[in-house]
Amino acid sequence: MKKLEKTAIKKSSTDLSRLGFALFFMIAVLTFSFLNNGGIPNNMFLAVAALIGAYMAMNIGANDVANNVGPAVGSKALTMTTAIIIAAVFEAGGAIIAGGEVVQTIKGGIVDISAFENADHFIWAMMAALLAAALWLNFATMMRAPVSTTHSIVGGVMGAGIAAAGFSVVSWGTMGTIAASWVISPVLGGVIAAAFLYAIKKSIVFQEDKIKAAKKYVPIFVAIMAWAFVTYITLKGLKKIWPQILELANMLPLVSLEIQKKPSFETASLMGFVVAIVVYVLVKNRLNVTNSTLENNKKSVNRLFTIPLIFAAALLSFAHGANDVANAIGPLAAINDAIVHGGVSGKASIPFWIMAVGGFGIAVGLALYGPKLIKTVGSEITKLDQIRAFSIAMAASITVIVASQLGLPVSSTHIAIGGVFGVGFLREWLDLRDIENTVADDKLAIVDEKKNLNAYTAALKSAEAKEEKTKEDYERIVELYKLIDEEEELIKSTKKHMKKTKKVEYVKRDAVKKIIAAWLITVPAAAMLSAVLFFMIKGIMI
Repeated sequence: MKKLEKTAIKKSSTDLSRLGFALFFMIAVLTFSFLNNGGIPNNMFLAVAALIGAYMAMNIGANDVANNVGPAVGSKALTMTTAIIIAAVFEAGGAIIAGGEVVQTIKGGIVDISAFENADHFIWAMMAALLAAALWLNFATMMRAPVSTTHSIVGGVMGAGIAAAGFSVVSWGTMGTIAASWVISPVLGGVIAAAFLYAIKKSIVFQEDKIKAAKKYVPIFVAIMAWAFVTYITLKGLKKIWPQILELANMLPLVSLEIQKKPSFETASLMGFVVAIVVYVLVKNRLNVTNSTLENNKKSVNRLFTIPLIFAAALLSFAHGANDVANAIGPLAAINDAIVHGGVSGKASIPFWIMAVGGFGIAVGLALYGPKLIKTVGSEITKLDQIRAFSIAMAASITVIVASQLGLPVSSTHIAIGGVFGVGFLREWLDLRDIENTVADDKLAIVDEKKNLNAYTAALKSAEAKEEKTKEDYERIVELYKLIDEEEELIKSTKKHMKKTKKVEYVKRDAVKKIIAAWLITVPAAAMLSAVLFFMIKGIMI
């Protein structure tokens, strides 16, 4: 009893400490906003918006970032502490260094900003949207359900927009593409992750000489990863600083590049290809050196994917920070722009202090509350090892590249979780196939035994008919009973295999149902909450 009391006291103390750190960060943001924007009219309103923005950023860190590092932690390629440090540094770095300089304040054209009667209604709507998205993410984190930050903020903007200006304000065509991403994202992520996992198993794990196969194919798979991530980071993470990168490149001897506003797919793909060749050579040479320390088993093959997984977690975090944080804090940028300039704009520049709130807020939220979702993604949906986690990371990068080129709407959260589902269901399929093959072999063995049994029975009957009871006949009788016993054992074994076939579930169905339900209700839940908050804010302000 005392032990339980001590555990409860320790947990309560930890929870209070986390809450204290979170409140300290939010108060620090509130204070900074007051000091930084003291001469601006309505600076109190802006300070409150900054406070909500900090709360939103922490919830992004607690929920969304788990998708980037969860598989690496679940596969034990990274410890929880190391993963949090890497993700926090690269998320904050991506947001601050390469975050969007200009962002559409109304994500993806969800609502028509010209329908707002005045700037105040627009500001109230954006504040309601930001708070609603943050509250929904907080709730989802408590329920251990990884959801899309972008979908949360889209739902918030839609709900507040409807409350402020009616249903006609919403672009339903855009909402249709977002709804399509609920299906496209996880399916693409799952299929690509499963395809890579099967390719690795077929080319390496299922081979008799795994070391020889690993030396041949691991450099290829890691090179593909290098191409995918360099292309992905270039397209999604370096948009803001791309012109500066080209200017620095032009300073090198014999280099002359045309300055572009943002990287094209061809340019990004070519950069990825060059890096992939370098990585292929390095990995191949490294494998030749460590060949003597490898054992011919799956465990050794898994270890070869540990370092690539660490790079994948870092790069995914950087790309997420650069690409998604600006979208998540877009309403805060919109509020700042409307208050500073006294009007509503379709686009708003994001001041550095807002990007810093987003970047550091994510790091704080991840460190304080991220482990819950990291555990969910890494181990509570399906069991992961380094090969499976590597396949999920590959799916996360390649799916975004493919979808962006095809113009398909996708969610990075749904892709990553879809990848987890994909590798889990592939494991089930492979195991079911093995069991069914074993059952089929047992059935064939039973057929053969029945043939032998029938032959012995016929011979015995023949001996009895002739009343010739010899030593051989008695031996046949003994053999007959032995065969009968063996047949009964085979029948029992076959039944066990059939029962096992029905029970094979490597993906926890309850987790799947909970996560899919959370995905489906994210937009409507955030929208309804945002509408209620808008009317509350309007009632207070009028």
